[in-house]
Amino acid sequence: MTVIILTACPAGLRGHLTQWLLEIAAGVYVGHINARVRQRLWARVVDMAGPGRALLVFQQPGEQQLSFRVHDHQWKPVDFDGLTLIRRPTERTTPNPALPRGWSKAAKRRRFGRRTPTTTAWGNAPPDQTEQNPNS
Repeated sequence: MTVIILTACPAGLRGHLTQWLLEIAAGVYVGHINARVRQRLWARVVDMAGPGRALLVFQQPGEQQLSFRVHDHQWKPVDFDGLTLIRRPTERTTPNPALPRGWSKAAKRRRFGRRTPTTTAWGNAPPDQTEQNPNS
C-alpha cells in the first residue's frame, strides 16, 4: 500500500498521479504499486511539486512495517532507536524588545489582589453591612 499526500501542488502533478493511484480525498492518493514504480513516481513528484509539499508513506519490511519520504515539508522523519518518527519543528519565539520587562498591571492585580476594604473593583464604597434591607 502506498499513500501520497500533496499540498499546494500543480494540477498537472495531480493528474499524473491519478494514472497510477486513486485520489480518495483532495490531494490524498492511495494504491498498490511495486517498488520500481513507486521510486519513479516519487522522483516525478519531487520534480513537478514546485512550491508545494509532498509526503510519501509506503510498506517496508521491519518493525513498523512502513516508511516515510517527505519533500519540502517542515515535519521531518527521524530515526529513534529503530523507529521512524515525525519531528515537528519547534517554534522559538523571541521576546519583543519593545515590550517593557517586569510585571504587567493585570498580573500584579491577580497576584496581589485588586480590592481594598474601602473600595470595590468599580471604585464605589462597599455597602454598609449594618444597613437594613428595605424589602424586609
